[in-house]
Amino acid sequence: QVHLVESGGGLVQPGGSLRLSCEASGRIGSHNKMGWYRQAPGKERELVASMESGSRLYGDSVKGRFTISRDDAKNTAYLQMNSLKPEDTAVYYCNARVPNSGGIWLVDYWGQGTQVTVSS
Repeated sequence: QVHLVESGGGLVQPGGSLRLSCEASGRIGSHNKMGWYRQAPGKERELVASMESGSRLYGDSVKGRFTISRDDAKNTAYLQMNSLKPEDTAVYYCNARVPNSGGIWLVDYWGQGTQVTVSS
């Protein structure tokens, strides 16, 4: 079982910045995917950013504003969010995709989420 804990959410004004952190309980190898998703009330969960083997992927709505990074020695992923907009308001969830115990298939693990609110 992999446990993920997010931190760094809060209230910020439009145009401001936040940095989210996600710490995993065990080692997540650099070849395994870690990422961030978000979900607003009444909306589907959507991809924000993901990273594996040094390759980054971003959702269209955050390209050019958000940056995902990882410190694999600390099993921690980060999301730097700049130029925040009210529409970025959501609960942000950390995700890790790792092999199951038998190595037969990949399993998605999720953190508890951290609230990000962008408002004046």
